[in-house]
Amino acid sequence: MEALSLLGFGAQGWGPALLRGAAMTVGLALCGFAIGAMLGAVAAWAKIAGGKTARAIAATYTTVLRGIPDLLVIYLFYFGGSIALTKVASWLGHEGFVDLPGFIAGAMAIGIVSGAQHTEVYRGAYRAVARREVEAAMAVGMSRATLFRRILLPLTARHALPGLGNVWQLTLKESALVSVTGVVELLRTAQLGSGSTREPFTFFFAAAVLYLVITSVSGVIFGRAEAFTRRGMGR
Repeated sequence: MEALSLLGFGAQGWGPALLRGAAMTVGLALCGFAIGAMLGAVAAWAKIAGGKTARAIAATYTTVLRGIPDLLVIYLFYFGGSIALTKVASWLGHEGFVDLPGFIAGAMAIGIVSGAQHTEVYRGAYRAVARREVEAAMAVGMSRATLFRRILLPLTARHALPGLGNVWQLTLKESALVSVTGVVELLRTAQLGSGSTREPFTFFFAAAVLYLVITSVSGVIFGRAEAFTRRGMGR
Protein backbone atom coordinates (compact mmCIF):
# COMPACT_ATOMS: atom_id res chain seq x y z
CA MET A 1 0.00 0.00 0.00
CA GLU A 2 2.86 2.37 0.77
CA ALA A 3 4.37 1.70 -2.65
CA LEU A 4 1.03 2.36 -4.34
CA SER A 5 0.77 5.62 -2.44
CA LEU A 6 4.25 6.69 -3.53
CA LEU A 7 3.56 5.86 -7.17
CA GLY A 8 0.01 7.19 -7.18
CA PHE A 9 -1.45 10.48 -8.35
CA GLY A 10 -2.24 11.97 -4.97
CA ALA A 11 -0.64 14.97 -3.32
CA GLN A 12 2.46 12.97 -2.31
CA GLY A 13 2.45 10.60 -5.27
CA TRP A 14 5.16 10.47 -7.92
CA GLY A 15 2.88 9.10 -10.65
CA PRO A 16 2.65 12.34 -12.68
CA ALA A 17 6.42 12.89 -12.44
CA LEU A 18 7.13 9.36 -13.65
CA LEU A 19 4.74 9.78 -16.59
CA ARG A 20 6.40 13.08 -17.50
CA GLY A 21 9.74 11.33 -17.35
CA ALA A 22 8.43 8.56 -19.61
CA ALA A 23 7.15 11.19 -22.07
CA MET A 24 10.57 12.86 -22.03
CA THR A 25 12.21 9.49 -22.72
CA VAL A 26 9.95 8.88 -25.72
CA GLY A 27 10.56 12.44 -26.98
CA LEU A 28 14.34 12.03 -26.73
CA ALA A 29 14.22 8.67 -28.46
CA LEU A 30 11.99 9.97 -31.27
CA CYS A 31 14.24 12.97 -31.95
CA GLY A 32 17.38 10.84 -31.82
CA PHE A 33 15.82 8.18 -34.05
CA ALA A 34 14.74 10.79 -36.61
CA ILE A 35 18.20 12.38 -36.70
CA GLY A 36 19.80 8.94 -37.00
CA ALA A 37 17.44 7.97 -39.81
CA MET A 38 18.47 10.99 -41.88
CA LEU A 39 22.17 10.54 -41.19
CA GLY A 40 21.93 6.83 -41.86
CA ALA A 41 20.21 7.40 -45.21
CA VAL A 42 23.01 9.74 -46.34
CA ALA A 43 25.76 7.42 -45.09
CA ALA A 44 24.12 4.36 -46.65
CA TRP A 45 23.85 6.17 -49.98
CA ALA A 46 27.55 7.08 -49.71
CA LYS A 47 28.50 3.46 -49.08
CA ILE A 48 26.32 2.12 -51.89
CA ALA A 49 26.60 4.70 -54.67
CA GLY A 50 29.14 7.27 -53.52
CA GLY A 51 32.64 7.78 -54.79
CA LYS A 52 35.81 6.63 -53.11
CA THR A 53 35.96 9.65 -50.80
CA ALA A 54 32.29 9.42 -49.81
CA ARG A 55 32.63 5.71 -49.05
CA ALA A 56 35.71 6.35 -46.93
CA ILE A 57 33.94 9.07 -44.94
CA ALA A 58 30.88 6.87 -44.39
CA ALA A 59 33.02 3.91 -43.35
CA THR A 60 34.96 6.07 -40.91
CA TYR A 61 31.72 7.45 -39.46
CA THR A 62 30.19 4.03 -38.83
CA THR A 63 33.45 2.54 -37.51
CA VAL A 64 34.15 5.38 -35.08
CA LEU A 65 30.60 5.76 -33.77
CA ARG A 66 30.12 2.03 -33.29
CA GLY A 67 33.41 1.84 -31.39
CA ILE A 68 32.96 4.75 -28.95
CA PRO A 69 30.81 4.32 -25.82
CA ASP A 70 27.48 6.11 -26.12
CA LEU A 71 27.96 7.94 -22.83
CA LEU A 72 31.24 9.40 -24.09
CA VAL A 73 29.51 10.69 -27.23
CA ILE A 74 26.89 12.41 -25.06
CA TYR A 75 29.60 14.06 -22.95
CA LEU A 76 31.47 15.23 -26.07
CA PHE A 77 28.32 16.77 -27.55
CA TYR A 78 27.23 18.40 -24.30
CA PHE A 79 30.56 19.94 -23.30
CA GLY A 80 31.81 20.51 -26.84
CA GLY A 81 28.54 22.14 -27.82
CA SER A 82 28.60 24.34 -24.73
CA ILE A 83 32.15 25.47 -25.50
CA ALA A 84 31.18 26.25 -29.09
CA LEU A 85 28.11 28.22 -27.97
CA THR A 86 30.22 30.16 -25.49
CA LYS A 87 32.70 31.07 -28.25
CA VAL A 88 29.92 32.26 -30.55
CA ALA A 89 28.29 34.22 -27.73
CA SER A 90 31.60 35.92 -26.90
CA TRP A 91 31.96 36.99 -30.53
CA LEU A 92 28.50 38.56 -30.24
CA GLY A 93 29.48 40.45 -27.08
CA HIS A 94 27.97 38.10 -24.50
CA GLU A 95 30.06 37.35 -21.43
CA GLY A 96 30.00 34.15 -19.43
CA PHE A 97 29.51 30.46 -20.11
CA VAL A 98 26.57 29.33 -22.28
CA ASP A 99 25.21 25.83 -21.74
CA LEU A 100 23.93 23.76 -24.63
CA PRO A 101 20.46 22.54 -23.59
CA GLY A 102 20.70 18.98 -22.37
CA PHE A 103 17.77 17.80 -24.49
CA ILE A 104 19.38 19.10 -27.70
CA ALA A 105 22.78 17.66 -26.81
CA GLY A 106 21.25 14.31 -25.89
CA ALA A 107 19.06 14.08 -29.00
CA MET A 108 21.99 14.96 -31.26
CA ALA A 109 24.29 12.45 -29.56
CA ILE A 110 21.70 9.68 -29.74
CA GLY A 111 21.04 10.58 -33.37
CA ILE A 112 24.72 10.44 -34.28
CA VAL A 113 25.12 7.06 -32.60
CA SER A 114 21.94 5.54 -34.03
CA GLY A 115 22.85 6.94 -37.46
CA ALA A 116 25.71 4.45 -37.66
CA GLN A 117 23.27 1.64 -36.93
CA HIS A 118 20.74 3.01 -39.42
CA THR A 119 23.45 3.03 -42.07
CA GLU A 120 24.07 -0.70 -41.86
CA VAL A 121 20.34 -1.48 -41.69
CA TYR A 122 19.63 0.54 -44.85
CA ARG A 123 22.63 -0.87 -46.68
CA GLY A 124 21.68 -4.44 -45.85
CA ALA A 125 18.05 -3.82 -46.80
CA TYR A 126 19.06 -2.36 -50.15
CA ARG A 127 21.31 -5.33 -50.87
CA ALA A 128 18.39 -7.65 -50.07
CA VAL A 129 16.24 -6.22 -52.89
CA ALA A 130 16.20 -8.78 -55.73
CA ARG A 131 18.06 -7.45 -58.77
CA ARG A 132 15.50 -9.06 -61.10
CA GLU A 133 12.84 -6.67 -59.80
CA VAL A 134 15.01 -3.66 -60.60
CA GLU A 135 15.87 -5.10 -64.00
CA ALA A 136 12.19 -5.70 -64.75
CA ALA A 137 11.36 -2.09 -63.89
CA MET A 138 14.14 -0.83 -66.14
CA ALA A 139 12.98 -3.15 -68.92
CA VAL A 140 9.52 -1.53 -69.01
CA GLY A 141 11.11 1.92 -69.29
CA MET A 142 10.74 3.31 -65.75
CA SER A 143 12.66 6.50 -65.07
CA ARG A 144 15.16 6.62 -62.22
CA ALA A 145 12.75 8.63 -60.06
CA THR A 146 9.86 6.23 -60.70
CA LEU A 147 12.09 3.23 -60.12
CA PHE A 148 13.19 4.63 -56.77
CA ARG A 149 9.67 5.62 -55.69
CA ARG A 150 7.80 2.50 -56.78
CA ILE A 151 10.40 -0.27 -56.48
CA LEU A 152 13.51 0.53 -54.47
CA LEU A 153 11.99 2.60 -51.66
CA PRO A 154 9.08 0.28 -50.71
CA LEU A 155 11.15 -2.91 -51.04
CA THR A 156 14.05 -1.47 -49.08
CA ALA A 157 11.65 -0.30 -46.36
CA ARG A 158 10.13 -3.80 -46.21
CA HIS A 159 13.52 -5.39 -45.59
CA ALA A 160 14.69 -2.61 -43.24
CA LEU A 161 11.75 -2.59 -40.82
CA PRO A 162 12.88 -5.49 -38.59
CA GLY A 163 16.31 -3.91 -38.20
CA LEU A 164 14.82 -0.47 -37.60
CA GLY A 165 12.73 -1.95 -34.81
CA ASN A 166 15.92 -3.12 -33.12
CA VAL A 167 17.54 0.29 -33.62
CA TRP A 168 14.51 1.95 -32.02
CA GLN A 169 14.74 -0.31 -28.96
CA LEU A 170 18.44 0.51 -28.60
CA THR A 171 17.67 4.22 -28.97
CA LEU A 172 15.13 4.00 -26.14
CA LYS A 173 17.76 2.44 -23.88
CA GLU A 174 20.37 5.04 -24.84
CA SER A 175 17.98 7.82 -23.81
CA ALA A 176 18.54 6.78 -20.18
CA LEU A 177 22.14 8.03 -20.48
CA VAL A 178 21.03 11.57 -21.28
CA SER A 179 20.26 12.16 -17.61
CA VAL A 180 23.95 13.09 -17.18
CA THR A 181 23.20 16.37 -19.00
CA GLY A 182 20.47 17.30 -16.51
CA VAL A 183 17.48 16.13 -18.55
CA VAL A 184 14.82 14.71 -16.24
CA GLU A 185 13.78 11.65 -18.21
CA LEU A 186 12.38 8.43 -16.78
CA LEU A 187 15.52 7.05 -15.15
CA ARG A 188 16.47 10.44 -13.68
CA THR A 189 12.95 10.81 -12.27
CA ALA A 190 13.28 7.39 -10.63
CA GLN A 191 16.62 8.45 -9.13
CA LEU A 192 15.09 11.63 -7.74
CA GLY A 193 12.12 9.75 -6.32
CA SER A 194 14.27 7.08 -4.71
CA GLY A 195 16.54 9.70 -3.16
CA SER A 196 13.64 11.71 -1.78
CA THR A 197 11.72 8.77 -0.32
CA ARG A 198 14.53 6.30 0.37
CA GLU A 199 12.60 3.67 -1.58
CA PRO A 200 14.99 2.89 -4.45
CA PHE A 201 13.57 -0.54 -5.32
CA THR A 202 10.04 0.81 -5.65
CA PHE A 203 10.99 3.60 -8.04
CA PHE A 204 13.47 1.66 -10.15
CA PHE A 205 11.00 -1.20 -10.45
CA ALA A 206 8.33 1.27 -11.57
CA ALA A 207 10.78 2.71 -14.12
CA ALA A 208 11.49 -0.81 -15.41
CA VAL A 209 7.77 -1.45 -15.83
CA LEU A 210 7.30 1.81 -17.74
CA TYR A 211 10.26 1.00 -20.01
CA LEU A 212 8.74 -2.41 -20.70
CA VAL A 213 5.39 -0.80 -21.52
CA ILE A 214 7.04 1.61 -23.97
CA THR A 215 9.07 -1.14 -25.65
CA SER A 216 6.07 -3.48 -25.82
CA VAL A 217 3.89 -0.85 -27.47
CA SER A 218 6.74 -0.03 -29.85
CA GLY A 219 7.09 -3.71 -30.71
CA VAL A 220 3.40 -3.93 -31.57
CA ILE A 221 3.63 -0.83 -33.79
CA PHE A 222 6.66 -2.14 -35.68
CA GLY A 223 5.05 -5.57 -35.96
CA ARG A 224 1.95 -4.10 -37.57
CA ALA A 225 4.10 -1.98 -39.88
CA GLU A 226 5.97 -5.10 -40.98
CA ALA A 227 2.70 -6.93 -41.57
CA PHE A 228 1.42 -4.00 -43.64
CA THR A 229 4.50 -3.91 -45.86
CA ARG A 230 4.37 -7.68 -46.37
CA ARG A 231 0.68 -7.88 -47.28
CA GLY A 232 0.11 -9.99 -50.36
CA MET A 233 3.37 -11.91 -49.92
CA GLY A 234 3.46 -15.69 -49.50
CA ARG A 235 4.71 -17.19 -46.27
